[in-house]
Amino acid sequence: MANLTVTIDDDVLRRARIRALEHGTSVNALLREYLIAYAGRDDAQDQALTKLLDLSAGASSRRGSASWTRDELHER
Repeated sequence: MANLTVTIDDDVLRRARIRALEHGTSVNALLREYLIAYAGRDDAQDQALTKLLDLSAGASSRRGSASWTRDELHER
């Protein structure tokens, strides 16, 4: 993981640290999350999200057409 140096006004950094503490996080974590969102997800994340959404849509469209019983689902 790379390090990044940012120049920021002392008062702004102090207020950011206070707000981050109030939310149980750090300025570093906030900036990391912001940059990840700003840069966008990578292809693997997009593909995984698409697959998950496809699977969830398929599951809801099959609802009610199950051919198994409750006992069969709980067999061990």
